[in-house]
Amino acid sequence: MKWITRERPKIDRIACPWLILKFVDPVAEFYFVPAAQVFEQAKVLNAVPYDIAGAEYTHEGERCTFDYIVKKHKLTDPAILQIADIVRGANTDRFDLAPQAAGLWSISAGLSYNFKDDQQQLALGMVLYDALYSLAK
Repeated sequence: MKWITRERPKIDRIACPWLILKFVDPVAEFYFVPAAQVFEQAKVLNAVPYDIAGAEYTHEGERCTFDYIVKKHKLTDPAILQIADIVRGANTDRFDLAPQAAGLWSISAGLSYNFKDDQQQLALGMVLYDALYSLAK
């Protein structure tokens, strides 16, 4: 399945591909485009838009897109639930939700400053979330 979201991914737009590839669809493909083009390109590519207002896969109240994927796909792994708190805290500036949230935000912002290629940033982010998962396990 193909997935598409806004360019210049940070916390949720990197965490979601990690979650999808590891626990939902191991052969998923991800595309990053300017925000104004997400829904148009989704039709062209037959891709699922995510982490953008108007998409099914997006924030619900105080919950972020990562949370929605966990709920939608009935993921119950305690390590994933712990990461969900970290991602939500980092993505919504609620650093009180998990002690790791501020660190995740800082590292994600640093990746964005150092890497301008969205696919390269995604690849590096995958390593970051693998590490978080290992620690949570």
